[in-house]
Amino acid sequence: MINTMSELSLGDAIKAFLKKSKLGKGVQAAQIELAWEEIVGTTIARYTDKIELKGSTLFIYTSVAPLKSELLYQKQTLIQRVNQVLGEKVVSEIVIR
Repeated sequence: MINTMSELSLGDAIKAFLKKSKLGKGVQAAQIELAWEEIVGTTIARYTDKIELKGSTLFIYTSVAPLKSELLYQKQTLIQRVNQVLGEKVVSEIVIR
């Protein structure tokens, strides 16, 4: 019998572990926060108060009304960019608050 773990790279094994554990969402949320400026640009990142990942929904908090409108308009693009940065489909919905 072949041990399938020996066929996985260390990176693949870690990804598999994170997908099965509760730590995975926390790691993904941290990755989004670290890449937020890259995803949305400096100006939008500066006026974003907080971001949270709950399940497959990304919550974006800002107190700037015009920014809320712009983020609502760009929801689908943001979903695509976040998932691209993460390398997998993690976010399927965005809620602006």
